[in-house]
Amino acid sequence: MAVKIRLARAGKIHAPFYHIVVADERKARDGRFIEILGTYDPRNKKQRVAVKKERVEHWMKQGAKTTETVAKLVRSL
Repeated sequence: MAVKIRLARAGKIHAPFYHIVVADERKARDGRFIEILGTYDPRNKKQRVAVKKERVEHWMKQGAKTTETVAKLVRSL
């Protein structure tokens, strides 16, 4: 099973909100996931990203790959 750390969209139309999740790469973007690692709110100017860094490190040690967007968000913290 190939595991990825990626964004899952939530929120309303024209008001995006994303969960940073660990999911099987074969599942749909907003489909089933393994664990929620944090959130990303592009509309909030003060606190855009909240991530559990220790859990991200744990999953990366287990072999999970991050998408480009998630890698940028985690690096910016």
